Amino acid sequence: MINFIVWIIVGAVIGWVASIIMRTNNRQGLIADIIVGIVGAFVAGLFLSPLFNISTINEGNFSLPALLVSLGGAIILLAISKLFRNVSGFLLVVVILLLVYVYFNCWTMSATSAFCISVRALPFLQ
Repeated sequence: MINFIVWIIVGAVIGWVASIIMRTNNRQGLIADIIVGIVGAFVAGLFLSPLFNISTINEGNFSLPALLVSLGGAIILLAISKLFRNVSGFLLVVVILLLVYVYFNCWTMSATSAFCISVRALPFLQ
């Protein structure tokens, strides 16, 4: 029970610091800070933990490196949410996700769909 309360408090502090860094502090309250801190730690667990080989606060690690990795994930989460606030940012994210999808699904030579064959036939990819 104590670990859960510490997790909520640390998530709130991480979300609050990330919102100050990303200048979204005046738009969100305590509940949003908690959500940003905890979900940001989850995002850090997906993207930053394998990169730095450090666990996050979601795994019960409350060390300084884990707090910094969780803060990085919260900052990434707020940056993505800032991109989705306008149409051009949304379109940019959609294009990037489409390129990532095409890269991972069509770049191997074993992909035989017509779409993948036409993507690999583009002149600037030769």
